[in-house]
Amino acid sequence: MPSAGLAGADSLGAMSGAQNTETPEAASGAAPARRPGAGVGRVLVAVYAILALAATGRSVFQIIDRFGEAPVAFLLSALAGVIYIVATIALGARLRTLALVTISIELVGVLVVGTLSLVAPALLGLHSLDPFGRDSTVWSAFGAGYLLVPLVLPVLGLLYLRSGSARGATGQAKA
Repeated sequence: MPSAGLAGADSLGAMSGAQNTETPEAASGAAPARRPGAGVGRVLVAVYAILALAATGRSVFQIIDRFGEAPVAFLLSALAGVIYIVATIALGARLRTLALVTISIELVGVLVVGTLSLVAPALLGLHSLDPFGRDSTVWSAFGAGYLLVPLVLPVLGLLYLRSGSARGATGQAKA
């Protein structure tokens, strides 16, 4: 005897006691919606998370250990860490507008700090052009100390957001 909870089940489901768990998309023949954070988005979030940990860890160590040597550079590393944390959360939670703003700020920061670190390092308190140097920032020399990941990552993030992969199942952007 089928229960009231089986109203949507087919005859086989009613006989076996199983409920019909078919999604409306599958019933209509449409492709099922992708899970949030699947595929390229998941890789992007992972790379952002790793960079967030690296930048934040580096800046905390620099600020605690030798803040007086290059305070501007170390505060910029801390800012980069905060930006990477916010971008990671925004991408992971599919907060498209926040991700777009954060990643855009990140790109501008990498370009400005990268340029200044090469043409006027003294403005940042840097004592050398070495991207692996004691007083370099995450964004010094466009992130060369991090294999240029800080330069490439915001470009990939913006392309991902633009591609529509970061949109919801209905094609509407999630804010």
